[in-house]
Amino acid sequence: MNVSEMKKAACEAIDAYADKLIALESSIYHEPELGYKEFKTAAKIKAALDELGYTYTDGHAVTGIITPVKGRDHKVNLAVMGELDAVIVKGHPCCDPETGAAHSCGHSCQAASVVGVAAALKAPGIMENLDGDITLMHVPSEEFVELEYRQSLKDKGVIKLFGGKQEFIRLGLMDNIDMMIMQHTSITENEGDIQQSKGNAGGAVGKGFVGKLIQYIGKESHAANPSQGINALKAAQLGLAGIDANRETFRDEDGIRVHPIITKGGDLVNVVPADVRIETYVRGSNTKAIFEASEKVDRALKAGADALGAKVIISQLPGYMCPFESEELKDAVYDNLVYVLGKENCHRNGPGGSTDASDVSNIMPVVHMRIGGASGVGHGADYKISRPDIAIVAAAKIMACTAIDLLADGAEKALEVKNNFKAPMTKEQYLTEWCHLEKGKDF
Repeated sequence: MNVSEMKKAACEAIDAYADKLIALESSIYHEPELGYKEFKTAAKIKAALDELGYTYTDGHAVTGIITPVKGRDHKVNLAVMGELDAVIVKGHPCCDPETGAAHSCGHSCQAASVVGVAAALKAPGIMENLDGDITLMHVPSEEFVELEYRQSLKDKGVIKLFGGKQEFIRLGLMDNIDMMIMQHTSITENEGDIQQSKGNAGGAVGKGFVGKLIQYIGKESHAANPSQGINALKAAQLGLAGIDANRETFRDEDGIRVHPIITKGGDLVNVVPADVRIETYVRGSNTKAIFEASEKVDRALKAGADALGAKVIISQLPGYMCPFESEELKDAVYDNLVYVLGKENCHRNGPGGSTDASDVSNIMPVVHMRIGGASGVGHGADYKISRPDIAIVAAAKIMACTAIDLLADGAEKALEVKNNFKAPMTKEQYLTEWCHLEKGKDF
């Protein structure tokens, strides 16, 4: 079976399974769960894998699922990855009424499309003719949200890092992986918009960020006698004003964004606030600028505390790195975007974002491609999957066909990608220098 025949067989297998893929995505979409809580979502994925006859392991980084698929030879191990978690959008019509979780970012399509790849790989003649292995990964907790909850998991020893892919790296689950591809649903179907590219092979302009948990500690007193207390909310307000005063010093080319939220503003209206909590990112397009902006943010936050005589505790969180791209892997992905969607609908480059896929890209070749099919606003209340034929079915075909191209004919293309990639970091460097973990204790 040659490459063309394998790709044709893979696409036909996905088409035959398409109705089930779309139903799976819809079920996940209508029961969204937040990071490290994706138990119902994982159960649905496992049921689909059971139906297809796969053997997998689960419970990785709380809810993750790993499905190994062996080729006739084992020269390269390619991970095909999808995410399980939702984001909080309480105004979304399909949000969870208790948690506010909503699939307003396309992860429901990711999860389903990886099952689509699983269906494709069951087609006769595919894995028997590939000279590498494929590892399907369903990974939790990409959205860097609910930071206090994740801190509680860390305090209990359940996790060490807040991102699911970060945890996969720490736990050694990526140790036998040579490269990774995944897709993210893009917004292409808004009525009246200029025709949008239905697919691109990833963005070189993705952003990284560091996270912060901030607690201002004051002194309670009756609100009628504020001179007897120290107002932590006022201190926080000054700290936030200090951040705003620094914004004009952020260079446009660094793309710095600081967007704090107050998650606790006090306890009672007639008590001077003594416990105020803030979460924020410091986001940017290069690591040096992120760290410089982060120092300015810390100075501003501390100044607010000093002005009122309050205390401030700033917990620094390793967020997500800036991406490092593999041009050869990007070429392979782009070829299959064109194969499935047509050249007129594709671009090689496109916009990027902040994701822990970028962390993986700093230790191995990664492509985080974008596939269309959604409408509305990302992370918005009107977000929906308008074209499941693109967002789920076509996405599965593109990833399956990319895997075939990489691993066929002695895994020649995959070996070229692997041999030409010069990783900026080793796993150990990543965990110690970026994540600030201690070797022998934390990993």
